[in-house]
Amino acid sequence: QVKRTVRVTTEQHVREDIPQQQEGFPMREWSITVSMLDLNGKEIPATIFDKVTYHLHPTFVNPTRAFKEPPFRITEEGWGEFDMMISFHFVGKGERKLSHDLNFLKEKYTVDHVISIPTKNPVLNKLLLESGPVPGFNPDEAALGDKRKGEIAAPAKTKKSKTAAVKGNVDLEKLANGLTRLGEDDLIVVVQMVTDNKTADMNIKNDVDEGEFTMDLYTLPDSLLKSLWDYVEKHAK
Repeated sequence: QVKRTVRVTTEQHVREDIPQQQEGFPMREWSITVSMLDLNGKEIPATIFDKVTYHLHPTFVNPTRAFKEPPFRITEEGWGEFDMMISFHFVGKGERKLSHDLNFLKEKYTVDHVISIPTKNPVLNKLLLESGPVPGFNPDEAALGDKRKGEIAAPAKTKKSKTAAVKGNVDLEKLANGLTRLGEDDLIVVVQMVTDNKTADMNIKNDVDEGEFTMDLYTLPDSLLKSLWDYVEKHAK
């Protein structure tokens, strides 16, 4: 795991044009955004999250609000202060929840949270490099497949029958086609999945210098083929 600083920024102001709903408490418009700090304390986009969910007070209509693009801004109106939970969903997998105090003491205030982030996902690790080092992570190796995406998983040329193109209930031709339609970050995940489950029986070639990763799908174990197929079905464009 590595540690990073997540910044939650709140801005609010009184809405004089909206009548008070509670005597003595003017209506306000408020917004919250999420960012990160790099090693120099500079604010940068929080790209390590693919979604941020705000859990508002139950008196709000649709109190659970999710946003999928930095800065994950939510804007609302209300007169009351309250504590809310914010869920931060990491790219790939994983989640952190933090409590946030929505108050009206200042028109703008920031709260910094230091959180621990898992480093098992190469795609997430690559994004973490934007804010600081990731010990043990080699971005050069993680870039496999960038140059020749079509070669990442094409099955070996063979005269096997059409029936033989299915292994472990996975259609290898469809899997190969799906792999070629993955984006760069998803290809990195595939490479990691294969290398993490490598056995002596698997026919794979990893040419880091050329940025190529090739493999013969027929030589992969059934369990790995099923995992790859599940991933392709979810992420192929």
